[in-house]
Amino acid sequence: MTQTAVDASIIERLAAHKTLGGVPRRELEWLAAHGRMQSYEVGEVIVPPGESVVDMVIIFEGHATIYIDRGSGRRKFMEWRGGDVTGLLPYSRMVRAPGSSVIEESSVGLLVNKDCFADMIRECPHVTEILVHTMIDRARQFTSTDWQDEKMMSLGKLSAGLAHEMNNPASAIARASKSLEEGLNESEDAGYALGAMRLSDDVYEEVERLRAGSVMSRSTGVYSAIEASDREDELADWLEAHNIDARAAQALVESGITTDALNDLAQMLQGEALGTAVRWIAAGYTTRSLAVDIERAASRIHQLVSAIKRFTHMDRATVSEPTGVVQGITDTVAVLSSKAKAKSAMVKIDIADNLPMVRSFGGELNQVWSNLVENALDAIEQGGEVVVSARCENKHVVVRVVDNGPGIPADIEKKIFDPFFTTKAVGEGTGLGLDISRRIVRTHDGTIEVESRPGRTEFRVLLPAVLSSDRA
Repeated sequence: MTQTAVDASIIERLAAHKTLGGVPRRELEWLAAHGRMQSYEVGEVIVPPGESVVDMVIIFEGHATIYIDRGSGRRKFMEWRGGDVTGLLPYSRMVRAPGSSVIEESSVGLLVNKDCFADMIRECPHVTEILVHTMIDRARQFTSTDWQDEKMMSLGKLSAGLAHEMNNPASAIARASKSLEEGLNESEDAGYALGAMRLSDDVYEEVERLRAGSVMSRSTGVYSAIEASDREDELADWLEAHNIDARAAQALVESGITTDALNDLAQMLQGEALGTAVRWIAAGYTTRSLAVDIERAASRIHQLVSAIKRFTHMDRATVSEPTGVVQGITDTVAVLSSKAKAKSAMVKIDIADNLPMVRSFGGELNQVWSNLVENALDAIEQGGEVVVSARCENKHVVVRVVDNGPGIPADIEKKIFDPFFTTKAVGEGTGLGLDISRRIVRTHDGTIEVESRPGRTEFRVLLPAVLSSDRA
């Protein structure tokens, strides 16, 4: 077969191509003259991951798939079949293959080398226009998938942290509920026994007064651990001296009741009556204290769930509207608290009063705060510090995330916003967090900047403030 016949065959195949078939014939002739036919067998890898991509591939027949491994295993990313165009496209910034492009069915295509692109752009404007739209669609799909991958990884980390954070109050509720049943039984038994003794009104009122006293808050720090231990020993000695079960001492410590008050009670009651009265008093404090513990733990769970709901904006439409950054930053720190605790790190929030709102699309900005705070926590050493601040400066809301970690090396600082660039171990990061954060900030008409030196790294997010005159 002559070269002319071969070219004619390629031109006819190009004319029937789904993507390029509608362009002028002279452009098809140019492609046929500057391309080379290539056949691929099943299982063949077109370009191994990480290697340079130098050809555009116009697929005539067959099926190819690109698989990418982001640390959680290889998965299908995109597919191409006969009638598609893949590989390196004009104006594309792709340099190396992001994954393995594998032939699923025997395939045939026309390859055009990148060295021909300059001439192709000049000689084939219709082809170039189609390829630019193809590249935009491909970039959009890659971006959408990248974003979803990053969100899923963030959700996985968030879920793990939330499970750990909720485990403590949930366990506390389970323990307190079990003990509460025992406490209620003890309170009822002691109450019945005390009622059977038919105490005088004056004595019963005194016992009731002691039992109804306020339970001391465990969060006030009134008693240190040493002081509480000393008081418990003192009360236990008093109980033993009066032949009363010393196990009541722990409940009485939490009540704040003193041995002087018990001595006054002992002037009114003796023997079994005194013991029964003390049991009833202690059981009352125990049940109330357990109820307080359950309420605190349930409130903590409620706070965490509320923070997650606000963080993800599950009940909001994705529309641009004036939004305050304060709640989002606060919720972000709350949902990442388990990570901070694991590093014994301190996360400080410093937000100016009367901070203006910014225009935000749902919870997208929360993804930015989450990425920046999480990266800061990853960067610091054990016991480090992260400070999140927000100020209004020159009609912009400026959010700063500062950590006292070792800093970003100068040769890496220029790459940190590049897609897929990461210094983390395999499976610990996609290399997309900062790239996606920058995209989100740009969609909000803002900018993100970084300054780093040993001992201090600062990320700044600048967003246009919504002033009162700007509000709808």
